[in-house]
Amino acid sequence: MTCWRRFVPVWSFLCGLALVPVTLADGPATWVDDLSPIAASDWNGDRAAHLIERAGFGATPDDVARLAAMTPKQAVSSLVDYDAIDNRALKPFDPSGTWDPGMDPFPASRAEAVRLARERGAALGVKVLPEGSDRRLQPVVDKFFYGLRANSIETQRLGVWWANRMLTTKRPLEEKLTLFWHGHFATGDVKVRDYRMMLQQNEMLRAHAAGSFRDLLIGILKDPAMLVYLDNGENVKKHPNENFGRELLELFTMGVGNYTERDVREAARSFTGWTNDVLAFKFDAEQHDFGDKAFLGRTGSFNGEDIIDAILRQPVTAEFVAAKLYRYFVRDDMSTPVKTNLGRTFRDSGYQLKPLLTQIFLSRDFYSSKSDATQIKSPVALVVSTYKKMGLRDLPTIPDFGRMTGGLGQALFDPPNVAGWAGGRTWITPATLFQRGNVFRDVLFPDVKSFRAPDRSMPPIYARVGEQLAKGKNITEATKDGTGDAEANMMADRDEDFNTRYASYRGYVLAYERTKPIPRRVADVSLTSIVAAAHANTSDAVVDHFIRRFLRVPIDEKDRKVLVDFLREKLHGSTVQPSETLEPALRELLYLVLSMPEYQLG
Repeated sequence: MTCWRRFVPVWSFLCGLALVPVTLADGPATWVDDLSPIAASDWNGDRAAHLIERAGFGATPDDVARLAAMTPKQAVSSLVDYDAIDNRALKPFDPSGTWDPGMDPFPASRAEAVRLARERGAALGVKVLPEGSDRRLQPVVDKFFYGLRANSIETQRLGVWWANRMLTTKRPLEEKLTLFWHGHFATGDVKVRDYRMMLQQNEMLRAHAAGSFRDLLIGILKDPAMLVYLDNGENVKKHPNENFGRELLELFTMGVGNYTERDVREAARSFTGWTNDVLAFKFDAEQHDFGDKAFLGRTGSFNGEDIIDAILRQPVTAEFVAAKLYRYFVRDDMSTPVKTNLGRTFRDSGYQLKPLLTQIFLSRDFYSSKSDATQIKSPVALVVSTYKKMGLRDLPTIPDFGRMTGGLGQALFDPPNVAGWAGGRTWITPATLFQRGNVFRDVLFPDVKSFRAPDRSMPPIYARVGEQLAKGKNITEATKDGTGDAEANMMADRDEDFNTRYASYRGYVLAYERTKPIPRRVADVSLTSIVAAAHANTSDAVVDHFIRRFLRVPIDEKDRKVLVDFLREKLHGSTVQPSETLEPALRELLYLVLSMPEYQLG
């Protein structure tokens, strides 16, 4: 296997390439902001590739060719009207069965679990030990940390499952929209701490992804994960919590400046009593404020759905949501006439998403020079689209998908805050540009022997506890931190009822025993077969094929020559033929292509 160090001189050279590339196949200047449909005579392979890059996660040349053979309307319809496409081959999430009924509802903290155990003699489905026993609360605290660790692993498994759906689905727009709504209605498992709620929300978002926005709003506002994330269980008539109402107006529907602080308070009152009974929505009538509220110019004893309908009556709502979808699928720069036009389409359709999406994807503006190959790929789109273009049929898990995208700033089920990911230029910083260039090194040259699976990686501080216990040390001795710091050693066993460090160690051990490991596999790709199928039998032909297949942006001839010369040097000539050195050479070449700044654009 070729060593990474051998790439450094070439990578250093390629780092000097221009960061502002020329776009592919510029449409006429008049196409910018033109929402009229693209004509069949203007349809070609490049525009089909642009469509599937944005409305999905890219595609192989064969799949692009199939779209290009359609009319624009047929191509767009094949993506937008995906309900009729049989997707049953995709497997549902396979839970490990780590959650037992005693864990519901899961305590907000270890201190809360301990409080419940002391008051009731049991918590999390576990009884405290009899009076006189050492560390009477240890089983309860062990169970609490087990719940945290097991949930973390299940959430990692959930992310792999979803990423595999993105890669293998026959309905790419469905998953691309689900990813959009995950960022729009941002909810993080770090706070929710229940993978079941996150899975349930993910399935709800997918079910309504291209349907009625009203249904989607009701679904998310009754969603247990969102109710927990925005603390709406604390929103009661005597003490309204404004979180829910504020995020609904500011982030989900209208945007800042289109409502008053009174509207926020009155919306919060209308959603009092909206809570959850673990995985189910619950309306607590005793905690609901049935009094009159004044909201967006009207007065009445409004409930939550009344507030939703009042919001949808505002033209600004249609424009706000349409604009966010436009920026996600088209470009950041949006003119006022385009926003008004798309908002009108959305509102006139009764807030149905398909007419809006169809208008966007058919518009000349979507294919204009300002839109084509000008978008910085999100980390998830970057990785999934690369796998798509490689022709992979299963998600590689060496390297770990979550670590790849999380290291670049986008971990599934873990948005940075309630506003979600900012996207656009924020994806690129001096540090992340280099990381993005390196991210596919371990895909093309996997180091299986040194790979450490994150779903089976215990932090050293807790692994040491296990090592000390194996040597016959008791819990107090095993949980000393080994630094010689007397105060720290006492803190390790600071409560006679339980030992926190031991409980955390036991949490990992039990979680590893009871969760299903993520199957680990490298990318099943043969670049030798890819270039053979493309009939690329010279260095020039191979480089040109890789550029067409993977890049949405052309490169300068001098930079193309660097790649051609690199491959010629590796193959000791211009002829490409089967040999032991061909596959490693092709992988080095592809790695250089994927490392180029131009590859960050789609």
